[in-house]
Amino acid sequence: MGKIKLKILWQLFVVFFKAGTFTFAGGLAMLPVIENDIVVKYKMMPREDFLEYATLSQSLPGVIALNCATFVGRRAAGTLGMLAAGFGATISAFALMIAATILLNIIPQQGPVAGAFRGIRAASAALIFAAAFTLGRHNIKTVFSVIVMLAAFTAVIFWNGGAPFVILAAGFAGYFYQRIKSKKKAEK
Repeated sequence: MGKIKLKILWQLFVVFFKAGTFTFAGGLAMLPVIENDIVVKYKMMPREDFLEYATLSQSLPGVIALNCATFVGRRAAGTLGMLAAGFGATISAFALMIAATILLNIIPQQGPVAGAFRGIRAASAALIFAAAFTLGRHNIKTVFSVIVMLAAFTAVIFWNGGAPFVILAAGFAGYFYQRIKSKKKAEK
Protein backbone atom coordinates (compact mmCIF):
# COMPACT_ATOMS: atom_id res chain seq x y z
CA MET A 1 0.00 0.00 0.00
CA GLY A 2 1.48 3.30 -1.10
CA LYS A 3 1.95 6.46 0.91
CA ILE A 4 -0.74 8.22 -1.12
CA LYS A 5 -3.32 5.55 -0.33
CA LEU A 6 -2.44 5.67 3.40
CA LYS A 7 -2.73 9.44 3.32
CA ILE A 8 -6.21 9.22 1.74
CA LEU A 9 -7.31 6.60 4.28
CA TRP A 10 -6.09 8.81 7.12
CA GLN A 11 -7.87 11.84 5.66
CA LEU A 12 -11.11 9.86 5.33
CA PHE A 13 -10.84 8.70 8.93
CA VAL A 14 -10.12 12.23 10.19
CA VAL A 15 -12.94 13.84 8.18
CA PHE A 16 -15.57 11.42 9.45
CA PHE A 17 -14.10 11.27 12.97
CA LYS A 18 -14.23 15.07 13.19
CA ALA A 19 -17.78 15.16 11.86
CA GLY A 20 -18.86 12.38 14.22
CA THR A 21 -17.26 14.03 17.22
CA PHE A 22 -18.09 17.70 16.83
CA THR A 23 -21.39 17.72 14.95
CA PHE A 24 -24.55 17.32 16.96
CA ALA A 25 -28.11 16.52 15.79
CA GLY A 26 -27.35 13.49 13.67
CA GLY A 27 -26.03 12.62 10.27
CA LEU A 28 -27.89 15.27 8.34
CA ALA A 29 -26.21 17.99 10.37
CA MET A 30 -22.82 16.44 9.56
CA LEU A 31 -23.20 16.74 5.81
CA PRO A 32 -22.07 20.38 5.39
CA VAL A 33 -18.94 19.68 7.47
CA ILE A 34 -18.15 16.50 5.54
CA GLU A 35 -18.87 18.15 2.19
CA ASN A 36 -16.47 20.98 2.92
CA ASP A 37 -13.63 18.62 3.82
CA ILE A 38 -14.22 15.99 1.10
CA VAL A 39 -14.99 18.36 -1.79
CA VAL A 40 -13.17 21.61 -1.00
CA LYS A 41 -10.30 20.78 1.34
CA TYR A 42 -9.13 17.35 0.09
CA LYS A 43 -10.74 17.36 -3.38
CA MET A 44 -11.60 13.66 -3.21
CA MET A 45 -14.60 14.00 -5.50
CA PRO A 46 -16.73 16.59 -7.33
CA ARG A 47 -19.51 18.28 -5.36
CA GLU A 48 -22.18 16.70 -7.58
CA ASP A 49 -20.94 13.20 -6.73
CA PHE A 50 -20.85 13.99 -3.02
CA LEU A 51 -24.42 15.32 -3.11
CA GLU A 52 -25.58 12.21 -4.94
CA TYR A 53 -24.06 10.04 -2.21
CA ALA A 54 -25.53 12.28 0.50
CA THR A 55 -28.97 12.02 -1.06
CA LEU A 56 -28.69 8.27 -1.42
CA SER A 57 -27.43 7.99 2.18
CA GLN A 58 -30.55 9.53 3.60
CA SER A 59 -32.85 7.57 1.29
CA LEU A 60 -31.57 4.21 2.50
CA PRO A 61 -32.28 2.63 5.88
CA GLY A 62 -29.64 2.99 8.57
CA VAL A 63 -27.48 5.71 10.05
CA ILE A 64 -27.00 8.57 7.59
CA ALA A 65 -23.42 9.29 8.68
CA LEU A 66 -22.39 5.66 8.29
CA ASN A 67 -24.18 5.33 4.94
CA CYS A 68 -22.45 8.48 3.69
CA ALA A 69 -19.08 7.34 5.05
CA THR A 70 -19.31 4.01 3.24
CA PHE A 71 -20.31 5.59 -0.08
CA VAL A 72 -17.71 8.35 0.08
CA GLY A 73 -14.97 6.11 1.45
CA ARG A 74 -15.57 3.47 -1.22
CA ARG A 75 -15.55 6.08 -3.98
CA ALA A 76 -12.37 7.75 -2.68
CA ALA A 77 -10.25 4.71 -1.73
CA GLY A 78 -12.08 1.43 -2.31
CA THR A 79 -13.02 -1.04 0.40
CA LEU A 80 -10.31 0.16 2.81
CA GLY A 81 -11.54 3.72 2.36
CA MET A 82 -15.06 2.58 3.15
CA LEU A 83 -13.82 0.92 6.36
CA ALA A 84 -11.65 3.91 7.39
CA ALA A 85 -14.48 6.39 6.87
CA GLY A 86 -17.04 4.15 8.55
CA PHE A 87 -14.80 3.59 11.57
CA GLY A 88 -14.12 7.32 11.80
CA ALA A 89 -17.84 8.12 11.64
CA THR A 90 -18.85 5.73 14.40
CA ILE A 91 -16.03 5.39 16.94
CA SER A 92 -16.42 8.81 18.57
CA ALA A 93 -20.22 8.53 18.76
CA PHE A 94 -19.84 5.12 20.37
CA ALA A 95 -17.38 6.44 22.98
CA LEU A 96 -19.42 9.59 23.64
CA MET A 97 -22.64 7.62 24.08
CA ILE A 98 -20.97 5.36 26.63
CA ALA A 99 -19.70 8.42 28.52
CA ALA A 100 -23.08 10.18 28.28
CA THR A 101 -24.89 7.11 29.55
CA ILE A 102 -22.58 6.93 32.55
CA LEU A 103 -22.74 10.68 33.25
CA LEU A 104 -26.48 11.14 32.65
CA ASN A 105 -27.40 10.97 36.31
CA ILE A 106 -24.46 13.13 37.40
CA ILE A 107 -24.95 16.09 35.04
CA PRO A 108 -27.33 18.75 36.43
CA GLN A 109 -30.63 18.90 34.55
CA GLN A 110 -30.96 22.66 35.15
CA GLY A 111 -28.65 25.67 35.25
CA PRO A 112 -25.71 26.57 32.99
CA VAL A 113 -25.05 23.02 31.75
CA ALA A 114 -28.69 22.59 30.69
CA GLY A 115 -28.44 26.05 29.04
CA ALA A 116 -25.39 24.91 27.10
CA PHE A 117 -27.34 21.93 25.76
CA ARG A 118 -30.26 24.21 24.77
CA GLY A 119 -27.77 26.35 22.80
CA ILE A 120 -26.31 23.27 21.12
CA ARG A 121 -29.81 22.08 20.14
CA ALA A 122 -30.57 25.46 18.54
CA ALA A 123 -27.33 25.40 16.57
CA SER A 124 -28.06 21.80 15.54
CA ALA A 125 -31.35 22.90 14.00
CA ALA A 126 -29.42 25.42 11.90
CA LEU A 127 -27.01 22.70 10.72
CA ILE A 128 -29.91 20.44 9.73
CA PHE A 129 -31.60 23.30 7.89
CA ALA A 130 -28.35 24.10 6.03
CA ALA A 131 -27.96 20.47 4.96
CA ALA A 132 -31.60 20.28 3.83
CA PHE A 133 -31.17 23.51 1.86
CA THR A 134 -28.01 22.24 0.15
CA LEU A 135 -29.55 18.88 -0.78
CA GLY A 136 -32.76 20.59 -1.91
CA ARG A 137 -30.86 22.89 -4.27
CA HIS A 138 -29.12 19.85 -5.75
CA ASN A 139 -32.18 17.59 -6.09
CA ILE A 140 -35.16 19.85 -6.72
CA LYS A 141 -34.77 21.19 -10.24
CA THR A 142 -38.04 20.29 -12.01
CA VAL A 143 -41.75 20.91 -11.45
CA PHE A 144 -42.18 17.19 -10.77
CA SER A 145 -39.54 17.23 -8.03
CA VAL A 146 -41.13 20.31 -6.45
CA ILE A 147 -44.52 18.54 -6.38
CA VAL A 148 -43.01 15.39 -4.85
CA MET A 149 -41.11 17.47 -2.27
CA LEU A 150 -44.27 19.34 -1.23
CA ALA A 151 -46.32 16.13 -1.10
CA ALA A 152 -43.65 14.40 1.00
CA PHE A 153 -43.38 17.39 3.34
CA THR A 154 -47.16 17.48 3.73
CA ALA A 155 -47.32 13.74 4.36
CA VAL A 156 -44.65 13.92 7.05
CA ILE A 157 -45.80 17.09 8.82
CA PHE A 158 -49.60 17.02 8.57
CA TRP A 159 -50.51 13.35 8.11
CA ASN A 160 -47.76 11.92 10.29
CA GLY A 161 -46.61 9.75 7.38
CA GLY A 162 -43.62 7.61 8.22
CA ALA A 163 -40.37 7.94 6.30
CA PRO A 164 -40.58 4.44 4.73
CA PHE A 165 -44.04 5.22 3.34
CA VAL A 166 -42.90 8.60 2.00
CA ILE A 167 -39.78 7.13 0.37
CA LEU A 168 -41.72 4.27 -1.24
CA ALA A 169 -44.51 6.55 -2.47
CA ALA A 170 -41.96 9.00 -3.92
CA GLY A 171 -40.15 6.12 -5.62
CA PHE A 172 -43.38 4.88 -7.21
CA ALA A 173 -44.31 8.40 -8.29
CA GLY A 174 -40.91 8.88 -9.92
CA TYR A 175 -41.10 5.47 -11.59
CA PHE A 176 -44.52 6.10 -13.14
CA TYR A 177 -43.69 9.69 -14.05
CA GLN A 178 -40.59 8.55 -15.94
CA ARG A 179 -42.53 5.74 -17.69
CA ILE A 180 -45.17 8.19 -18.90
CA LYS A 181 -42.53 10.68 -19.96
CA SER A 182 -40.57 8.01 -21.88
CA LYS A 183 -43.74 6.72 -23.56
CA LYS A 184 -44.72 10.21 -24.73
CA LYS A 185 -41.21 10.77 -26.04
CA ALA A 186 -41.31 7.49 -27.98
CA GLU A 187 -44.66 8.40 -29.58
CA LYS A 188 -43.24 11.61 -31.08
